Amino acid sequence: MPIFSRLIFTVVRWSARRGLRDSPADVTPQKQNEEAQRGEKFERKEKARRRGLLGETYGYWYLRRQDYVFIAKNYMPQGAKGELDLVGYDGETIAFVEIRTRTVRGDISGLPELSVSHAKQSVLVRTAQLFLASRHLNDCPTRFDALAIDNIPGRPPEIRLHKDAFSPQLRRSR
Repeated sequence: MPIFSRLIFTVVRWSARRGLRDSPADVTPQKQNEEAQRGEKFERKEKARRRGLLGETYGYWYLRRQDYVFIAKNYMPQGAKGELDLVGYDGETIAFVEIRTRTVRGDISGLPELSVSHAKQSVLVRTAQLFLASRHLNDCPTRFDALAIDNIPGRPPEIRLHKDAFSPQLRRSR
C-alpha cells in the first residue's frame, strides 16, 4: 500500500473523528446571514451537497488506501445525463464507484447503499459505457462498486465497501 495514501487517509480520518462537518472557518457570520435570507430549503440542500463532497473526499482516500488507482473523478459526459463519482483500477478491473453519504441522527434512517435505485443504476451503466467508449477501454473487465458512508455526528464515519454492488447485465435486460 502506498505510504502517501496511508498518510493522507490518516489525516483525513483524524479530521473526521467527530463526523463529516464543515470547518468553523467555512461558516462565517456573513455566510450564515446569506443562507438565512435564501431560505431553509436552500440551506439544507447546500449542507447536503457539502457533506456529500466531504464524503467523496473521505471515500477517495479510503479507497486509495485500499490500493485503488483512480483515473477519473466526477466524470460527466457531454450531452448526456449522469455522473460517475470515481473511476479507477482495482487490480486489473476498472471499478466505477458510487459514493453515498448519509448523516445518521438517533435511529438509522436507512442505509446509504440502498439509495442506489434501479433508475440510478441504469444511469450509471449508460455513463460508464460512454466513459469506456471515449477512452477505448471496452475490453477491460469492469464492475460497479458502492461505498456507503454513515456520518455520525461526534464519531468517526463508518464505511462499507460493496464490491460488485450490481450487475450491468441485469439493467440491460429490463
